Amino acid sequence: MVDVWLPYGKTEVCVRVPARNLLGSIDPKEKASAPEAGDEVKRALREPIGSSRLAEIVKPESKVVIVVDDATRAAPTRIMLPPLLEEMKTAGVNSENVTIIFACGIHRSVTAEEARLLLGDDVFASVKSVSHDCRSPDLVHVGTTERGTQVLLNRLFVEADVRVLTGDVGLHYYAGYGGGRKSVLPGVSGEESIKHDHAMILDANAKTGVLKGNPINEDMVEAARMARVDFILNAVLNSRNELVKAFAGDFEQAFSEAVKLVDEMYRVPVDRRADVVVVSAGGHPADINLYQAYKGVDNALEAVKRGGVIVLVAECPEGHGNHAFYDWMSRLGDFKSVEREIRRSFVLGGHKAYYLLKAMQSHSIILVSSMPDYYASNIFKMKTARALNDALNEALNIAGRNAKVWVMPYGSYTLPVVTSSGEPSGPEAIQETKSV
Repeated sequence: MVDVWLPYGKTEVCVRVPARNLLGSIDPKEKASAPEAGDEVKRALREPIGSSRLAEIVKPESKVVIVVDDATRAAPTRIMLPPLLEEMKTAGVNSENVTIIFACGIHRSVTAEEARLLLGDDVFASVKSVSHDCRSPDLVHVGTTERGTQVLLNRLFVEADVRVLTGDVGLHYYAGYGGGRKSVLPGVSGEESIKHDHAMILDANAKTGVLKGNPINEDMVEAARMARVDFILNAVLNSRNELVKAFAGDFEQAFSEAVKLVDEMYRVPVDRRADVVVVSAGGHPADINLYQAYKGVDNALEAVKRGGVIVLVAECPEGHGNHAFYDWMSRLGDFKSVEREIRRSFVLGGHKAYYLLKAMQSHSIILVSSMPDYYASNIFKMKTARALNDALNEALNIAGRNAKVWVMPYGSYTLPVVTSSGEPSGPEAIQETKSV
């Protein structure tokens, strides 16, 4: 037996895989964190990409908004904000003229305690912060994209003199990558804008790691241009959520450079698909609820054979995480019905039902979580197991006792890329994956 540890919430769980079954662990090509994260952020601000320094963009009287991620993201906001605010202070901007907007998109508002943790005590106490409300009646229309998205944005954001985006850049299962332009749409956009953009998930190019030709990404970029974003500060993190490198400057050029590093770290070649993939969403906050944790399944699909089994390890302390996701799974319940509903009337959150049911068309999914079995099994149609090793045993019962197994400890952040169409017979994992 080989023991492999996987993140689960804020702790870890162990899976014991028979050595004859195990292909290896599909891990990010890890990079060390920056020696001093704050210094790395300062470096990025001193060396903006495709842009003047922020201190040269703002004026003492400027009203500035800084968009930051909400509690469902791992962006190192509390590390990035102090140098960012200091950069503007050198240009004479007073903190009273700065507003921080949490890019909640369709998510719930950030609580006061979450805001304090995300921003840090000093920034929380000295700078005004608000959660974006996508259903607010006070949104501003700034234009219509070529694909027909009416771009409705947060009024505070639109009426500011200087608009700054922050966040982290990583793989995203339909936008291609998170970060950059995504802080505008969906981050501070109206519900109808988000719905129209996200309804394009049925397009074959709306998938992980794809930007060119991805209609969702291209729509987001167009919306961010209409929003007249002045500056971004984004970070790329390693699997321990430590800052590896910061990127600042023009929202398109700096983002593009960040994507290159993400690809280097998180696109992982594998030489075959397995019969079983045991995947962790990556621990907190990636597994805060099923809605977020599904991203691990989406990436695991790249490493498992058709008809294979995915064991998803995700604590899900907040349960399913989205009412529309729950409603579509309970009310519609099968893939064809959900697909028809998306074409007829897209609803945010319903798209996650589409992805989950699509995956279950050709794969078995076993969930190991803290969710009650009633919801996991009856509503979300998954098999369940209370213990990870029980789940693996069930997976081997389904796929066969000689089934080959990949383990993915950071599934939400890792994109397996199959390098050969064949199924080599050798048991060893290839060089780019980690033998365990």
